[in-house]
Amino acid sequence: MKIAGRLPALLLGALLLGAPLPAAAGAIGYGQGTQTDADGIPLGALDFDAQYRKYGAYATTPDRSRIILTFDQGYENGYTDDILDVLAEKHVTAIFFLTGDYAQKETELVRRMIADGHMLGNHGMTHASVPHLTPDQAHAELMDLHDLVIRKYGYTMQYFRCPCGEYSEEALQTAQSLGYRTIFWSGAHVDWLTDKQPDPQQALAKLTAQAHGGEILLLHSVSSTNAQILGELIDRLRDMGYTL
Repeated sequence: MKIAGRLPALLLGALLLGAPLPAAAGAIGYGQGTQTDADGIPLGALDFDAQYRKYGAYATTPDRSRIILTFDQGYENGYTDDILDVLAEKHVTAIFFLTGDYAQKETELVRRMIADGHMLGNHGMTHASVPHLTPDQAHAELMDLHDLVIRKYGYTMQYFRCPCGEYSEEALQTAQSLGYRTIFWSGAHVDWLTDKQPDPQQALAKLTAQAHGGEILLLHSVSSTNAQILGELIDRLRDMGYTL
């Protein structure tokens, strides 16, 4: 029996679904790949954990009884309130990774995330690829947003997700030096193309089939499909024995 856990912007499909993309200037494009171990955990995610956990960077959660829901918040498309309603109804908390623009503009939604017990994550002040920045620029990319969220919301973020899915060893070290743990993902689907949303039943089947213990699931709140299927997805994952 499989188990899932409670805890609690736009990315290229190849980053989400396959091997890492080639990237310039020492940047590495993250991709968990399609090959899995006997427990259904993507080998790319396991390799990432083994190599980079020393920097506080993870693609899975060590608790194999859990699945963690995460949402990237690049911009608002009208579905976040619905997503928050479902999470409240199902008593599930998630991590919402904010960009600077989102944190500045969507005050009511961010305050609701905090009030509902969710965690806020840092997705970069300008959503810039950190490996392409100078050390001073990288520091500002994280800390400008960090300080903004403290000032505006009285909330101290502790999780970072690399914008564009691009990282380097130096970028991971920078995040760690600033007090952050870097969170990637081990499960995702193509949900961010607002004019080409996946069929809800196909998306539900895919996300259920790829579920695994310790999964960090990347979703985008701009997706109408995600808003539509989230409640049933949570129910199915719990029926499979996972805690969310």
